[in-house]
Amino acid sequence: MNILLFGKNGQVGWELQRSLAPLGNVISVDHDSSEYCGDFSNPEGVAETVRKIKPDIIVNAAAHTAVDKAESEQEFAQLLNATSVEAIAREAEVLGAWLIHYSTDYVLPGTGVKPWIETDEPSPLNIYGETKLAGERAIQKKCTKYLIFRTSWVYASKGNNFAKTMLRLGAEREELSIIDDQHGAPTGAELLADCTAHAIQKALSNPNVAGIYHLVASGTTTWFEFANLVFAEAQAAGIELKVKKTLPVTTSSYPTPAVRPLNSRLDTTKFRQTFGLQLPNWDVGVKRMLHELFYASAK
Repeated sequence: MNILLFGKNGQVGWELQRSLAPLGNVISVDHDSSEYCGDFSNPEGVAETVRKIKPDIIVNAAAHTAVDKAESEQEFAQLLNATSVEAIAREAEVLGAWLIHYSTDYVLPGTGVKPWIETDEPSPLNIYGETKLAGERAIQKKCTKYLIFRTSWVYASKGNNFAKTMLRLGAEREELSIIDDQHGAPTGAELLADCTAHAIQKALSNPNVAGIYHLVASGTTTWFEFANLVFAEAQAAGIELKVKKTLPVTTSSYPTPAVRPLNSRLDTTKFRQTFGLQLPNWDVGVKRMLHELFYASAK
């Protein structure tokens, strides 16, 4: 079985290279790959890659994820998050291949306090969300066998993330102001990759599972609480930091080009019931990632 992975060098793509390996022959590409086109600014190129490889499964972990930059480069974000996704979906349908794609809570309104379910009406707050929603709808229109996983607050030990930023700032400053009115579940790329591999196995034997699913770690926190966990774990590990005081502030304290949702809570009942998995609490993965970082910095 051939599996084509787009976006191999991103946070989720990097973990997918590991989790997909036991399922079959994984051909991984990214925007700078030479043998096959993985550049999503070239829709015909990525479509040609699908035609050449003729995969049984396509996993798309590529996207335009610079939320604020998307506000000033809407056409480029649309090209990466929707136009090329549609081109891949069209080829997947021709081949009868499964298409697995990652979306975001940003397609939803981001209001209230109740966790969002898959049937809630989308209403993006920003350009990034609009283009990701366009990608979702293109897949639903062009492709029969698909799994769309909406997630949020994704992190990994590879690349930049919120925890690393907090550790850097905590080493430089004695006082930090951190947003405390945005609610969500930090979700590890490792968890997403492992859940994806499991879901693919279920989908191969039961095509009726096709659809949209919310996939995040369990529990809810805020960036303020997340940061305090990072500092507590660092202190317990003997990491020296300057930070002595953290102050909770509102989103309005840090204006950004793109509007952020205050409610990124996602209800994962449908995913858990369909695929028979339990999702660990958000702090489990965060602590593991932090301990990996601490160990690496101590070497």
